[in-house]
Amino acid sequence: MGNQGMEDLIPMVNKLQDAFSAIGQNSNLDLPQIAVVGGQSAGKSSVLENFVGKDFLPRGSGIVTRRPLVLQLINAPTEYAEFLHCKGKKFTDFDEVRAEIEAETDRITGQNKGISPVPINLRVYSPHVLNLTLVDLPGMTKVPVGDQPADIEAQIRDMLMQFVTKDNCLLLAVSPANSDLANSDALKIAKEVDPQGQRTIGVITKLDLMDEGTDARDILENKLLPLRRGYIGVVNRSQKDIDGKKDITAAMNAERKFFLTHPAYRHLADRMGTPYLQKVLNQQLTNHIRDTLPALRAKLQSQLLSIEKEVDEYKNFRPDDPSRKTKALLQMVQQFSVDFEKRIEGSGDQVDTVELSGGAKINRIFHERFPFELVKMEFDEKTLRKEISYAIKNIHGIRTGLFTPDMAFETIVKRQIAKIKEPCQKCVDMVISELVNTVRQCTKKLAQYPLLREELERIVTQHIRNRESLTKDQVMLLIDIELAYMNTNHEDFIGFANAQQRTSSQISKKKAVGPAQDEISVIRKGWLTINNIGIMKGGAKEYWFVLTAETLSWYKDDEKKRLLCPCCLLQGSHHFHLLE
Repeated sequence: MGNQGMEDLIPMVNKLQDAFSAIGQNSNLDLPQIAVVGGQSAGKSSVLENFVGKDFLPRGSGIVTRRPLVLQLINAPTEYAEFLHCKGKKFTDFDEVRAEIEAETDRITGQNKGISPVPINLRVYSPHVLNLTLVDLPGMTKVPVGDQPADIEAQIRDMLMQFVTKDNCLLLAVSPANSDLANSDALKIAKEVDPQGQRTIGVITKLDLMDEGTDARDILENKLLPLRRGYIGVVNRSQKDIDGKKDITAAMNAERKFFLTHPAYRHLADRMGTPYLQKVLNQQLTNHIRDTLPALRAKLQSQLLSIEKEVDEYKNFRPDDPSRKTKALLQMVQQFSVDFEKRIEGSGDQVDTVELSGGAKINRIFHERFPFELVKMEFDEKTLRKEISYAIKNIHGIRTGLFTPDMAFETIVKRQIAKIKEPCQKCVDMVISELVNTVRQCTKKLAQYPLLREELERIVTQHIRNRESLTKDQVMLLIDIELAYMNTNHEDFIGFANAQQRTSSQISKKKAVGPAQDEISVIRKGWLTINNIGIMKGGAKEYWFVLTAETLSWYKDDEKKRLLCPCCLLQGSHHFHLLE
């Protein structure tokens, strides 16, 4: 292939990119491209602006890039920009380009700083650029700001993965030199999707901001974390320079001077800086397209053949024959139903190996998340004891009670059971959310019929929402049933017969050992048992009693016709009441 042919490769892929973007098939086809990844303030925007020599990207705090920006740089005698979504309009003022990117981002994502995988395609024609296409992806973030969704980190990661996991995508991993490279977001993701370092190009920014006496020489010489395509260092304008509208040409000269005069980078100066980076990317992308073209061409041809076959099938039907449409519609709805069932019930074909989804995720919600939420609401025993104490006293009022009233027990238990309501509601919400997500995954196949897809999603989601309120009512009803009646005859409670038996065996054990100190057994499973209090000797006999919430049992000495009085015992006086 001649040199002229090589130069045509990038524009040719640009045309493909535009064509697929226009029909909404962009992410399905593995086009040769370079994706720019990095942390939120790694300096990706500055690198791209330096290529063009203009300020044209949105700036600010938080996530600024909220949609992928497909930036096509085209070497041309005049300088202007145009967007695929407003064809024919030429932007010569690059401040307007920035405003248009912001407006177009908000149009899809809304004002709430959400993100979207639908790309914005921007072409920049300029005599200062080399032919080059880059996909600028959102910076990785950790903390949601404003009213961003709580799972913004996972959303951004999912979007990046749509691009960077494709074999034909080269990675431009941008990392700042003034933080530890081992923690670089860009290199972490590159290591994950390209463990051999075959398709990653490293860019180190902010070299001028490193601590005095430290440098990134080992990294730039490709010794520290080696990549097959190596690293290139750049020095961008500082925020102060940007705010003060410092000229990019002056910044380029300052960058060149930095590398030529810095003792650690002097020997690398001809392989550093933005102009060199642009040249390398142009060569790498051109070679990469050349290498991947045969496979891409074969894939496109096979897709074309299958589409032509489908078109022929349609041609065989009369245009006024409605049965074709009905049949197709029915097939699609049935396919949705099958896909949904497979995702919920589990299935071996096209199984997701990256993350849990559908039925598996719902299973996890029930068996891991829900129990975890229940454990989280465990009460503090000290507080509970205090509550029990107050409940008993308040129910007795002015009387100094002897028995533990049932009402105190029920009041405390009911308060604990009522706490389960919130985790149950939360569990239903999590399951609903996963079902709605599963519906969206299953309707992806209907992308070429946006109206059908939208209507199908709406109907199914509405049905799920209707069931949601019924489910919550049912769950709340179950808890209310539990709250309505305490079954103290249940085997989990220590019945009186059991208590008597247990206490007798405790006494016989104590006799063998000798008299024990006063002791009170605590509330256990709803019964208060006081036993062995002040063991009294009456001849060879021992007097003891069991006190429960319902029954008081007196134990007597038949010969002397005497009863041990518990109330006196509790007060420490030891006297007896004669039996009548």
